[in-house]
Amino acid sequence: MDLLNNTSSVSEFILLGLSSAQDIQMFLFAIFTLVYVAIIVGNLLIVISVISDNHLHSPMYFFLANLSFFDLCLSSTATPKVILDFFREHKTISWWGCMTQMFFMHFFGGGEMSLLIAMAIDRYVAICKPLHYKTIMSHKVLIVLLLLSWTVGFIHTTSQMVFTVGLPFCGPNTVDSIFCDLPLVIRLACTDTYILELLVIVNSGLLSLVCFVLLLISYTVMLVTIWQHSSSASSKALSTLSAHITVVTLFFGPAIFVYAFPFNSYSVDKFLSVFYSMITPLLNPIIYTLRNQEMKAAIKRVSRQHIGSYLIH
Repeated sequence: MDLLNNTSSVSEFILLGLSSAQDIQMFLFAIFTLVYVAIIVGNLLIVISVISDNHLHSPMYFFLANLSFFDLCLSSTATPKVILDFFREHKTISWWGCMTQMFFMHFFGGGEMSLLIAMAIDRYVAICKPLHYKTIMSHKVLIVLLLLSWTVGFIHTTSQMVFTVGLPFCGPNTVDSIFCDLPLVIRLACTDTYILELLVIVNSGLLSLVCFVLLLISYTVMLVTIWQHSSSASSKALSTLSAHITVVTLFFGPAIFVYAFPFNSYSVDKFLSVFYSMITPLLNPIIYTLRNQEMKAAIKRVSRQHIGSYLIH
């Protein structure tokens, strides 16, 4: 607590949320609760199916299960508190709670960003180097790519939070969002934060943009390769690839927009915060299961197995 006392007289932040009207808050509570439950169930089903079903023990599903795990963690970092806050007239979060929330939001967000690149590498090898796929995408390579994703997420969040934690907050403490959003919290500091704002934009915005461009180029190469080799296998690869491209677009689109225009429109920030923390984690399992027959079949097998076991006991 010495760090807090030495650098800031603010012990908590006030979150304005989406609306102050009681009836609207109850409606939002119902919607957010349903969406969050769907996120938990959908992503857990994917993780459990990949772990327990031998048909899904391949690099692509290994990364998909980890993507679902990242989505679970990313959504759970902020959503439970957002749901509870609908019952509170004064929506507050402690100073350390705010810092912790931002740390993990960027940790899992940066990790998921890197994991999408790992998934693109896997699809590139499968489509462009099919004869060498099993050799290249070995178990060791999968572990290395996963560890790199966690490492990038840690470096991404630490490089920003190490400066944010030391900022003095001695005046305004109102955050016009549903959770502690890094650009908005930095803006409340009672010191010149121009350099730190640039760091956030460069670190998050440009990193997202560069990764998105690289992914766009790699998926374009894969699409051209599929187009040149028309077959039933190519049709299946195209279906899988379209799901990856959709997820990449949904993930990077809001991230790029938020950090390209970080301090302008609060209403846009609120919308994108909801989209980024709830809608994307909800859509990812839907996109992959609807477009993937193997995953749908595995989920059905796992569901029947667990329901059968429950009925027996």
